[in-house]
Amino acid sequence: MDTPGTISCDDELRHWPSDEARARAVQDRLRSSVRLDESGPQPGFAGTVVGVDVAYDDERDVVAAAAVALDARTLAVTDEATAVGQISFPYVPGLLAFREIPTVIDALARLTRTPDLVVCDGYGLAHPRRFGLASHLGVLTGLPTIGVAKNPFTFRYAPPGPERGATSPLLDGDEEVGRALRTQKGVKPVFVSVGHRVDLDRACAHTLRLAAAYRLPETTRAADALCRKALANA
Repeated sequence: MDTPGTISCDDELRHWPSDEARARAVQDRLRSSVRLDESGPQPGFAGTVVGVDVAYDDERDVVAAAAVALDARTLAVTDEATAVGQISFPYVPGLLAFREIPTVIDALARLTRTPDLVVCDGYGLAHPRRFGLASHLGVLTGLPTIGVAKNPFTFRYAPPGPERGATSPLLDGDEEVGRALRTQKGVKPVFVSVGHRVDLDRACAHTLRLAAAYRLPETTRAADALCRKALANA
């Protein structure tokens, strides 16, 4: 899944960090590779959008990842894959990508088609170091990625209007790092941020289209159910 000019995923995985200091150094080194100068595919494009998610069994140090491919126009599931691995990194807020990415990449590699867009259950630029899971995964694979999170992490926002599609900035000081997006009328917003090779307007538009009937995008809902099933069967 490498794209010309991107970092070799295999090389990064061979040297995967196991402690906080090395992990933060990796974030600092890779952060400059995030592409913010591309709009990304248009909502409803003819192609494949993939949701990824993970589930943990901390007692056994096991993580299960799922990748579910949907037709971007019809939202019908066209492919799915799972992977199960050992957790090799401690729980540290802001460094969760280091617990998840190796198994997520394994699941992505098992799909029969290359994603045109990946939707992560987490953050991209809406991250204290501006390099959350969606950005990290995008840089390593070269794929366009966005992050759609269930909570605002450490950032502040004013509640968006009550109507579907209403947004408000997700702020770190005066910097907009993402948006709170109301996907259903009167329902709590989700928190959208750029990952890699997609701008914020399109990230929100994709999220709204994918969340046609529920608060969360169909990509996230499908991947969440599948990774829980994979964990139960592990």
